[in-house]
Formats: sequence, structure tokens, C-alpha cells
Amino acid sequence: MPFTFTVLGVILAYTWVLKPRLPDAVVGVPVVIVLLLGLWHAFRTREWGLDAHALIGAARASALFTLAAIAALLGIGALTGTLHTRTDMLWNLAALVVWGVAQQWLLQTVFLRESQRATSRRAGQVLAAFLFSALHLPNPFLTVATLVGALGWCAIYDRHPHVLPLGLSQAIATLTVLYAFDDTITGGLRIGLSYLAR
Repeated sequence: MPFTFTVLGVILAYTWVLKPRLPDAVVGVPVVIVLLLGLWHAFRTREWGLDAHALIGAARASALFTLAAIAALLGIGALTGTLHTRTDMLWNLAALVVWGVAQQWLLQTVFLRESQRATSRRAGQVLAAFLFSALHLPNPFLTVATLVGALGWCAIYDRHPHVLPLGLSQAIATLTVLYAFDDTITGGLRIGLSYLAR
């Protein structure tokens, strides 16, 4: 799993060591490195996560998964009394779609496929989900939420290998989290040392 561990290393080094010591503008450097690693992996494996035959199946399965996630998140938010409104929904959604597609592309085409090659089809889904959620430590909310989400998204991608519906699903789920919970629960969506320093 060389690409998976290299991607993990770059992200963890940034979130735990470099981010507190460097200006915010430097965030583009690890993003570019990780995307270049993903591109290198895609050129080697010829898997881009955009199988046209899988789009409809991926969209259908992602819609069902996302609707269930929305209902659960809003229900929990209502029970905890943390539901609230926001004024920046469209801008947030546009940015979250780009971020979600990029994350899903790496999760599925790198983490999932390398995990499956190292283990088995089903075990690889679980391993990839755990590795993805580990990137969100020590934020307990994000770690659990991304584990649950990644288990569902990896299962969908394994049957319908198209990342665009999954990226949209992740974006909508994240936006729902922003409406359903406040920063005391989500930790402001921070990870690594940023979470500990809040």
C-alpha cells in the first residue's frame, strides 16, 4: 500500500507538525503533493473513478445513502437542540463539492483499491474506511462520522466505481452537519493539532 501510506504521511505530517508552524497559505503545498500522488497512482492503475457505466448506479445508491444520513443527522441535531440556520449555503456547498470529490477520488481509487489488493474485497473496504477516519483524529465527532460515511461510500464505489455522486454525497452530508450541530460538537471540523489548540 505504498501510495496510501505516502498520502497518509503527507497529510499527517502537515496536520500534526507543519500546519502550526507555517502560514495558512502553505496549505496548497500538501494538497498539490497529495493530488500528484493520486494522479501518479491513477496513471499506473488506469483507474480514474469515472466509469461512465457506473454513474447511474452510483448516483442511485449515493442518493439513498445521503438521504439516510441527512435524516439521521437532522434528527440527532433536533434531539440535541443544535439545529440552526446559515446564510452561506450555496458558497459552502460549491466548495464542499470540490473538496468532497477530491477526497472521494483519493479514498476510492487509492485507499480502497490498495487496501483491497492487500487484504480482500470486503476487508479492504473496512481498512480504507478506518484509514480515512484516522486522518480526522483527534476530533471524535469527525473520526466517527467519517468512518461511518467511508464505510458506506466504499461499499457503493466497490459496486459502482464513479466518484462524482460520492463527492456530492460527502458535500451534502458535510453541509447537513454544519446545519445540525454547533462547533462544540463538531470541533469546528478541525483535525490534528488545530483541534487540540482550539
